[in-house]
Amino acid sequence: MIDWEIVADNLPAFAGGLVNTLILLATVVVSGFAVSVPLALVRSMRSPHFSRAVWLFTYGIRGTPLLVQLFVIYYGIAQFEFVRSSAIWPLFRSPWFCAWLALTINTVAYTTEIFAGAIRTTAPGEIEAARSIGLSRAAVLRYVIWPSAWRRALPQYGNEVVMMMHATALASTVTIVEVMRVARDVYTNYLVLAESFGVAAAIYLCLTIGLTTFFRWLETHFLRHLSRSNAPNAREKPAEHLNPKVA
Repeated sequence: MIDWEIVADNLPAFAGGLVNTLILLATVVVSGFAVSVPLALVRSMRSPHFSRAVWLFTYGIRGTPLLVQLFVIYYGIAQFEFVRSSAIWPLFRSPWFCAWLALTINTVAYTTEIFAGAIRTTAPGEIEAARSIGLSRAAVLRYVIWPSAWRRALPQYGNEVVMMMHATALASTVTIVEVMRVARDVYTNYLVLAESFGVAAAIYLCLTIGLTTFFRWLETHFLRHLSRSNAPNAREKPAEHLNPKVA
């Protein structure tokens, strides 16, 4: 049986952890999106030098666990004396900055490949049609390539945001008091599973449902032209009304 009194006593702590989780997720998603878009453009370039440099970055980040990256940034960089004596040491001494940096680098690697793949699959006819009417390269990128790529990448990008929300639980390993850290503290104090990790699981489930619902709405918004083009025309009359049989 669940001890609801324990749950009620720790609800303020879980609420505070939820706020920290949402703040961390929002900053990571915004910064990751801002960095990954230009990197995706470079990744999709025909020049192998720039594209390969971005590929090496994304391949290396995607090939190592996020927890290892977080530990390297939080514990590893602090081992260097020149870092501790430099002006950037207050940043790397902060658990929030290290967690944000590790999560941002990780999501940038995945999001860059998602967007780059969507850009590369843009139909050549769309680009040729845009250039034929005199649009500049910047205008083609802004009005043709990116909107088309964004619509194709949206489902995968939504999954990436959900996965990054789950990954915020790793921030508890560097002393950030978010949902998972609160659950661990409750379990340590009361030795109960349902009232600690069960509540955390319910919170993460609600966040997942909220994010997936939001991205489904975005997909409906940006892909509504496809549903309209495939939907039957309501104004068309059935064939029997257009060609009535002669009695």
